[in-house]
Amino acid sequence: MDPEVIESFLSEQRQIAPEDLYQSFVTIEDFWERKLWHQLTVVLVEYFNTPSSAPQRLPLFRQFILSFAEKINQLKFVSLGLLAATQCSGEPERLAFLTDLTAKVNKPASQDAYVYALVAASDVKLRLDDLDGARKDLDTAESILDTFDSVETEVHATFYRTNASYYQAKAEFGAYYKNALLYLACIDIESLTLEDRQHRAYDLSVAALVSDSIYNFGELLLHPILGSLAHTPHSWLVDLLFAFNRGDLAAYGVLETNLARCPLLEEHKTFLWQKISLAALTEAVFRRPPHDRAMTFATISQETHVQPQEIEILIMKALSLGLLKGSIDQVAEVARIHWVQPKVLDMKQIENMRLRLKDWDSSVNQLGNWIEKIGKDVWAA
Repeated sequence: MDPEVIESFLSEQRQIAPEDLYQSFVTIEDFWERKLWHQLTVVLVEYFNTPSSAPQRLPLFRQFILSFAEKINQLKFVSLGLLAATQCSGEPERLAFLTDLTAKVNKPASQDAYVYALVAASDVKLRLDDLDGARKDLDTAESILDTFDSVETEVHATFYRTNASYYQAKAEFGAYYKNALLYLACIDIESLTLEDRQHRAYDLSVAALVSDSIYNFGELLLHPILGSLAHTPHSWLVDLLFAFNRGDLAAYGVLETNLARCPLLEEHKTFLWQKISLAALTEAVFRRPPHDRAMTFATISQETHVQPQEIEILIMKALSLGLLKGSIDQVAEVARIHWVQPKVLDMKQIENMRLRLKDWDSSVNQLGNWIEKIGKDVWAA
């Protein structure tokens, strides 16, 4: 583009720039004239991130930034493009804009920027209900990301956020849960608004409960995002998660009345009972010392409130899911368990473990005293 045309355009834009950004615009002109591309990029990013610059973003990007796009960091170029795209009149226009942006950075030397733009385009496709198109773009982005030794955290965060949105739209709760937690691991959660934190904590909690592949909530229970639900109408969800984590049937019975407040949980009510029964089984095994984990079907029925005729199916389900390891004696109706899946413990469970360790210490001391008493002649020799 002719420098004189750009100079004239910048002069026009300076005149309509917000008063608080006037000096920044003068700096932009100065850096452009001196061809200080890095410094110009930094100032432009700051300018575009200022809310009052919104009306100028698209014109500046199309008529100014594109003229020197190849001279600046391509990841920053895409960042400026994404900020400009927020001012498009609708999703179709935004998708066209981002598709063109993606094509501009699809070069061997700027694959990180390409992934960044491609994922942004797939996010728009999700909002347009083009799930197949979004999945194709996300798969392409993932295959490229896998080849990188390192990449900017912002790129990974955008990918995991959009991937989580895709799986949520497809009601694939396990995959949503995994990608949503990976997204949160890539960002400072304080950068999210309180409303966004509460929304994500709610969705994660529900996904963890209704997923048929998640039986260990440790990572979510320890995550600070869950604290955003405190003192809200959804705080019961946190209590429900902890009840599942410790297999607490009594607490579940109290909290069960809240399920009607969430259509997805109400829809999975039968499955949730099966899931809490499995949690009660693993907790019953965990509470027992390793040498006393041969449990009769009658004992398991009493611990889990599951009908005796369904106990064998319950144990087989726990074994198939990897929650327990052991064997079943169908004739004697006894389950012999030698391993239970580790999980995050609450204070009550930690106290139970402390008491078990105390009992074990006492047993070791008794054994030592007995050996010393029986074999005193041997020790003397």
